[in-house]
Amino acid sequence: MVSEPLVLAAVALSGSAAAAIDLRTRRVPNQLTLAIGVLGLALAASHVTGVTVTGALAGCVLGLLLMLPGHVIGATGAGDVKLFAAIGTLLGPMHIVVAFIYTAIAGGVLAVIVAARRRRLQETMERTAAFVRTGGSNVGDIEHGMANNRFAYAPAIAIGALAAVLGF
Repeated sequence: MVSEPLVLAAVALSGSAAAAIDLRTRRVPNQLTLAIGVLGLALAASHVTGVTVTGALAGCVLGLLLMLPGHVIGATGAGDVKLFAAIGTLLGPMHIVVAFIYTAIAGGVLAVIVAARRRRLQETMERTAAFVRTGGSNVGDIEHGMANNRFAYAPAIAIGALAAVLGF
């Protein structure tokens, strides 16, 4: 299990920082994701966690590959993709997959909360159902600039990564 105190602290602090910044600015700074990635590699290189350097690099690549399709279709920002890849250096390949599943669940819950607060829950649910039914052919309608459906995704990433570290 990854729930080592050092990894737990690194994920909790970096995830919290990213979430706070994303909520305030709607961006995840490159400097932060770079620092998280360097930290993950440094921890792996110093052998103070169960993640090896190879595992940290694999976690980074896998995290990038898991989040990239969402970015390509316009569902997540580039900062979210880079953040998840950087967190992969802390978790390694197996646990970044678990974190991805928890992140998707947390992101879905947050999307429902945001839609409800914006009084757009029914429209959001209908568009999501159409997205699933049509295999994504309505993505242009969903991601239209006037749709007001964007929200900070770093909190979902922080929740997902923390759940993975804690072994849920």
